[in-house]
This record gives sequence, structure tokens and C-alpha cells, in this order.
Amino acid sequence: MRREESYRGISKRLAVHYLENLGGERVDEDRVEGDGWRADLTTEAVDVAGSISLTEVTVAFEGEEAALDGLVDAFTQKAMRAGG
Repeated sequence: MRREESYRGISKRLAVHYLENLGGERVDEDRVEGDGWRADLTTEAVDVAGSISLTEVTVAFEGEEAALDGLVDAFTQKAMRAGG
């Protein structure tokens, strides 16, 4: 199963930290893997209003459906508290 979600206002470093707190281990600069799942991260700057831009982190979650259900929800809650 694959789910891709984008989060604005958080850094890739913080996203990796959250994934590690949720049981993952960083295996390279853009990937974190956990039991039954992996997450690949990309970033880009997006314009939100005039000259204001935010970092948008896109996380491509892949793995077993049961593992992803709780992981994506928990990650989203963490990211929403930090980001905009």
C-alpha cells in the first residue's frame, strides 16, 4: 500500500525526527524505515501569499495497510501541531 501526504511549515529534519519517534530508523538522507513500513521524504518551497513561502515536505509512505493506518495518522497529528 502507498500513501503520499504533503505537510507545510515543517522541515525535513523535523519530519525525520517524528518518524524516528514513531518507531522508524533513518537509513539515508531521504528515507526512514520501520516495522512493516518505509517513508521517503522530499521537500520544496511553495508560495503561499505574495512573497511568502513555506517549506512543504512530501512523505511517501509505503508498507502494510495495518502499519500505515496508525503511522500516517500519528505523523499527521505531530506535523499539524508543528506546521502551518
